[in-house]
Amino acid sequence: MSQPRPGSAGATRTCPHCKATILESAAVCPGCRHHLRFEPGAGANATPALTPLRIEGTLQPPAEGAAWEYSVVLSIRNERGDEVTRQVVGVGAMQPHEQRSFVLSVELNPATGKSAGRRTRH
Repeated sequence: MSQPRPGSAGATRTCPHCKATILESAAVCPGCRHHLRFEPGAGANATPALTPLRIEGTLQPPAEGAAWEYSVVLSIRNERGDEVTRQVVGVGAMQPHEQRSFVLSVELNPATGKSAGRRTRH
């Protein structure tokens, strides 16, 4: 898997606030929502242009018995079905009386920068 060059569509950097890997073009970190640069229209990038995928769910273990453990795993595949990345996003445990809610969303924004129109292979 190759990394895009700085300034190109898909190039990444580290958020100085939460240390998450984010897009270089982001004016607002999608993880911690801190502003990363202040420029006209930067606030517009705080909300995605499109959210084509959003899944919500709630889990609750059976009412009786021991604790249940969970792992949240995210896998991204390209158009050929090759796995581009796979990450464990979070882990934890729930007691019978507890529940957890999960939300997965994919946010899209138009690429910015000098090579925004160029397609990169990942």
